[in-house]
Amino acid sequence: MTVMIPFDEGERGLDWLAMTDALVAGHLLPKAEVEDVFLYRGNNTLLNRSAWIKCMGIAVKCATVFPENKAQGKPMIGGAVNLFSDEDGALVAILDFHLVTKWKTAGDSLLAARRLARPDSRNILIVGAGTVGATLYEAYSAAFPDAKFTVWNRSPAGAEAFQKAMPDVAIAPDLETAVRAADIVTSATMSTEPLIKGAWLQAGQHVDLIGAYRPDMREVDDEALLRSRVFVDNMHTTVGHIGELKIPIAAGVIDAGHVVADYYQLDAFGRKSDDEITLFKNGGGAHLDLMTSRYILDVWNAK
Repeated sequence: MTVMIPFDEGERGLDWLAMTDALVAGHLLPKAEVEDVFLYRGNNTLLNRSAWIKCMGIAVKCATVFPENKAQGKPMIGGAVNLFSDEDGALVAILDFHLVTKWKTAGDSLLAARRLARPDSRNILIVGAGTVGATLYEAYSAAFPDAKFTVWNRSPAGAEAFQKAMPDVAIAPDLETAVRAADIVTSATMSTEPLIKGAWLQAGQHVDLIGAYRPDMREVDDEALLRSRVFVDNMHTTVGHIGELKIPIAAGVIDAGHVVADYYQLDAFGRKSDDEITLFKNGGGAHLDLMTSRYILDVWNAK
């Protein structure tokens, strides 16, 4: 029987630390086969992201992007994740698209922070006061319960709305000052020009980059990459595809070897000293949607 998992009911019982443990377990299985397919009609897009992991199963994440919906008060993005059995190909579950995306995106970054950030990190800066920023607050709070949070946003109104929803978060009026004071900087913006400068980074910091997902997008400058030990979630989905790394590699600033490891190299995925600066690029990928969906379904079935 196929299980239908909606957002609110599906989220009950989920745990951020257990989510990261599920991602670790998924990367100990045979490497995922991944494929993306795009269809376009005018400004509208259909995206199918597929992944198959032996001993785990198959996921097809379907997303529709209709930009004009926003002006009509309708959601711009819709979709679902279809989860299939690895044994017989049967449709096991259909999960809410936004549920899987929320837990996949923040869980991806949190796993990196658990391995790369100093355990004594107490000051966490969130750059970008959107929906992802709010989820990062939730996720990082689970792993760093004693941390104090600050948010910076291009629009002061956005930062104020963020603080209204999360009153214990302070608003940073100046990005440079906030970056210099942070132990962890987690950024989720739509910037195409670097916002965070390498000159601002301090010894021992961890930088988590989520926003850039296109070849023309960047959140940090060249100096930030040169001063950091750089990690990614998956070499295949980041190095040659996302501007954060693709642009400086094409310009000869760094080469692909500057990236230390991805999650399929967990033995090398760690901090070497308290003083080094670590930087993680969250690139996503259908294999992470599959691992996340499997975790959500396991919790659902346990209930």
